[in-house]
Amino acid sequence: MRIFIINPPHSAIGSRLAGEHLPPLGLLAIAGPLIDAGHDVRLLDADYGNLPTKQIVAHVLEQQPDAVLLGHSGSTSAQPVINEITRMVRDKNDAVKIIVGGVFPTYHWQDILEKNSQIDVIVRGEGEAVTLNLITVLEQNQPLEFVSGIAWRCGGVPVKTPDADMIENLDDYRVAWELTEGYHYTYWGRRKAVVIQFSRGCPHSCTYCGQCRFWKTWRHRSPQSLADEMEMLHTRYGVQVFNFADENMAADPKAWREFLEILVAKKLKLILVGSLRADSIVRDTEFLHLYKQAGFERFLLGIENYNEVILKKINKAGSVSKDREAIQLLRKHGILSMATYVVGFSEERVSDFFYSLRRLLSYDPDQIQIVYVTPHQWTPYYDEVRQTELVLTNRSYWDFKHQILVMRNMKPWMVTLCVKFIEVVMQARPKALFRTFFHKDARLRDAMRWYARIGRRVWFWELYQFFFVTKRIKTKITLEESWE
Repeated sequence: MRIFIINPPHSAIGSRLAGEHLPPLGLLAIAGPLIDAGHDVRLLDADYGNLPTKQIVAHVLEQQPDAVLLGHSGSTSAQPVINEITRMVRDKNDAVKIIVGGVFPTYHWQDILEKNSQIDVIVRGEGEAVTLNLITVLEQNQPLEFVSGIAWRCGGVPVKTPDADMIENLDDYRVAWELTEGYHYTYWGRRKAVVIQFSRGCPHSCTYCGQCRFWKTWRHRSPQSLADEMEMLHTRYGVQVFNFADENMAADPKAWREFLEILVAKKLKLILVGSLRADSIVRDTEFLHLYKQAGFERFLLGIENYNEVILKKINKAGSVSKDREAIQLLRKHGILSMATYVVGFSEERVSDFFYSLRRLLSYDPDQIQIVYVTPHQWTPYYDEVRQTELVLTNRSYWDFKHQILVMRNMKPWMVTLCVKFIEVVMQARPKALFRTFFHKDARLRDAMRWYARIGRRVWFWELYQFFFVTKRIKTKITLEESWE
């Protein structure tokens, strides 16, 4: 079959201002098994050039595929544009099969099928095996009920098959890196880059996060296999930067250390970045030197909050002392730290923002990332806040960079100004400026300057968007009512 895979544009977030993009790993992972099975697979990364919908549809009509597959790592915030693209495709082509997958469709399959007659099938959960089975059944004109892990309409009514089995061996399916040719994917200062994954899932169950539920069980790739793949990408495609998309790549310290040792032995001179729990950094004190030798330059630490009560409430299983220690350990080994701060876990007041600022200053991270809690319906956190009023109902903005939930003690403009004030203080404080311009490690100095340049542009862009572009709702509506 001729299969056209589309990565839809995701224009709501300010990170587009960086002018750099990473390849859609999830869609490439879906494409690999399809290509190996003999199907003709093409990729349109519409997010790469922020293509307008009409242009995307024109590409579909030009390719004349048998099936169009769409998905996006943004998931919730990308679904509205997926709906728009697929409606226009259906208006121009009645025969093409339209298939959608991702986290949001996995949990909202019924709602999507009821409101979007143009979408034929939804792939639920892990997609490699399910999509391959689905395409095989479609090609052979067999009944869809033979495919586990999908949803479709039977007699006009949305139905689903039983969940598909979890992929036990992640090395059974390859990523179709060849589809990235023609795109100049860069990151970390316009260096050629890709997204990669050592593991899937997370053994922790933070209330606001759905990763442990979507992936079901934490699994990892063969350390040797992933290291070999990274070497191939470096030598054949010239990839310098690897951004790890794992939820918790170091959950198994033995396997993680083995991977680092194999990578260090290859002496590839790579730049690695990723996210990691602070307690994993503290746990791995004995071999943190391997992190640096392998090429890690920055970790985003999932700290989320700086109040022990809140951490316990959201089931973070972290601690203030370990969070601070992790930042110190990373600095000792020449690795940058980015501390997160999630706004909205409690009814914050201005005093709470100043408390968080003082804590951030005491932690002394190299960089910070402030995001807003986003109440996805598939998380336990949703049940806690389902009666909370909304600031925004347009789900294109449910991207963690926009305030979604009303805070009774502060107007949205006050929250925004507090967030922007913290960002300025943290990034313009003397220690941060000194590291940006005089860090003893030239590569880290370059990375700090790259981040600072992007940060300045995004800072002004987000203020402009808030006050002059984003339309907040004026009528009162609760989170639960917004889904009715």
